[in-house]
Amino acid sequence: MPTRRTLLLGTLPALLLAGCGFRLRGDYRFAFQTIKLGFAQRSEIGDELRRQLAAAPDVRVVESAKDAQVVLEVLEDRVSRSASASTAAGQVREITLRTRLRFRLLTAAGRELIPETELVLSQLLSYNETDALGKESEEAELVRDMRRDIVAQVMRRLAAVEL
Repeated sequence: MPTRRTLLLGTLPALLLAGCGFRLRGDYRFAFQTIKLGFAQRSEIGDELRRQLAAAPDVRVVESAKDAQVVLEVLEDRVSRSASASTAAGQVREITLRTRLRFRLLTAAGRELIPETELVLSQLLSYNETDALGKESEEAELVRDMRRDIVAQVMRRLAAVEL
């Protein structure tokens, strides 16, 4: 049987979080019912955003701009990597990974709802030639996480739009 002290210690974190204004993110609510995504066919960010929007209530991704209330125009969707540190012998020791998305949101009539916006995330990845295979999978995981983060940022911006 739990003691009073155990109950108090168990509820204390919940009370502290409630007092600071913390709350879990709920479902996104959008001011539009249909959206056209302007990503290239093999865009992983586009695929992830499509999945996120499919899970949102009352929003449908359409393939034609004439059927959409809003159009997400993608201006740039790119992942890049560059050597950012090397040894005196010229061996790469650190790689910078960058995920970049430039976009804007327009109504079907062409009115700009979100002006041109650029989201850029970068991560440093230490590199060692002897661990090349492990570093390759670590790089893939970092890029996947950066894409998810960018999609979350886009979803928050889309939810803030008012028609």
